[in-house]
Amino acid sequence: MIRTAVILAAGMGTRLGGEAGESPKGFLRFGRLTIIEESIERLVTAGINDIVIVTGHGAEHYERLAAGSAGLMRTVHNPRFADSGSMYSLYCARDAVDQDFLLLESDLIYESRALTELLAEPAPDAVLLSGSTGAGDEVWVETHDGDLGAMSKDRNALSGPVAGELVGISKISVELFSLMQEIAAKAFATSLHYDYETDCLVAAAARRKIRCPVVADLVWSEIDDPGQLRRARERVYPRL
Repeated sequence: MIRTAVILAAGMGTRLGGEAGESPKGFLRFGRLTIIEESIERLVTAGINDIVIVTGHGAEHYERLAAGSAGLMRTVHNPRFADSGSMYSLYCARDAVDQDFLLLESDLIYESRALTELLAEPAPDAVLLSGSTGAGDEVWVETHDGDLGAMSKDRNALSGPVAGELVGISKISVELFSLMQEIAAKAFATSLHYDYETDCLVAAAARRKIRCPVVADLVWSEIDDPGQLRRARERVYPRL
């Protein structure tokens, strides 16, 4: 059973402008709790009892949250958050995680089924996909016999069958994480701007099978810009 989750929360949220105020995107609030607190509640319900949050911009908000969690949450800081990509943030957590884990992004709202379906997937490594959302800025995923082949924000750049959209919730085994660290360490010699999904997971998929389960009608949204924020608040969150 997977009991650990890693949440990437180091981003500066520049595309969102001032919509989040001085707080990181995870502290947007549509209901009783912030979206990061709602995500944590869903993780705990799914059996997760150890949550590592990789911080960057606004780290103190997450540190306060972790301090009041009675040991449920830990934070790891990415000191290069302003000039690095998401894989470097995940790389910063390498000494904090020694077992299989769920990997999530902090700016997601989603239904609990995203976690239960992913955890039920028999494969040790899996990237959750949804059907088309029309949300804008989608990452399309190409699969081969259900396994990850490629990802791109340009659907026309993919040569094989497109199975769905990347949700931003994945299941990562110890073995896959080790492979990702190996790949990333070489990439960092050139640039820290290396993403965990479109760069590292795709590179890892050339050497290890990564399953791509699809929940076609999944209710979820990421929040990267004002348009996505409005969609999340007005159209997606009420369905959750």
